[in-house]
Amino acid sequence: MGKCDGRCTLLVICALQLVAALQRQVFDFLGYQWAPILANFLHIMAVILGMFGTVQFRFRYLIFYAVWLVLWVGWNSFIICFYLEVGNLSQDRDFLMTFNTSLHRSWWMEHGPGCLVTPVLDSRMAPDDHHVITVSGCLLDYQYIEVLSSAIQILLALFGFVYACYVSKVFQDDEDSFDFIGGFDSYGYQPPQKSSHLQLQPLYTAG
Repeated sequence: MGKCDGRCTLLVICALQLVAALQRQVFDFLGYQWAPILANFLHIMAVILGMFGTVQFRFRYLIFYAVWLVLWVGWNSFIICFYLEVGNLSQDRDFLMTFNTSLHRSWWMEHGPGCLVTPVLDSRMAPDDHHVITVSGCLLDYQYIEVLSSAIQILLALFGFVYACYVSKVFQDDEDSFDFIGGFDSYGYQPPQKSSHLQLQPLYTAG
């Protein structure tokens, strides 16, 4: 087609999105963050569909991918607001990331760079099957790690949305130009036509 620039760039963006989503999925599994796990799974499926549409010149798949990226930006914006506790959101009260099924926090809370975890023994604050800890010495708090991860997802999604719209427009223009010149009819193929009448020839017999 001579227009590999947009397609190749979109494929690179999709590949980066897959790597970032899989990395995020691993750490969300370790932290029992069920809501992000579900969202990451849907995102991975949508990105794979976008890559398939880019390679196979499927216009509708790219449109679906672009629409999903809008929702993905909204979800990651909510995560940023949640960890920064914007408005009435509170990490101590709202356990939205685990669907309110457990008290688990982000995996980075205890395993962040430089974090020192100290268990608190004989604490009456701990519910059943849980323990109370104190975390200190972190070079970067887990909230900001989660915010940085979501910001990267938003940045990739914005680039992906722009290129998905561009490539889908190129696909649509190529289809319209192909239909305009008549598709396969431009080769001048004409089906065989049946004769509308029979030509009678005189028959001579020897007398």
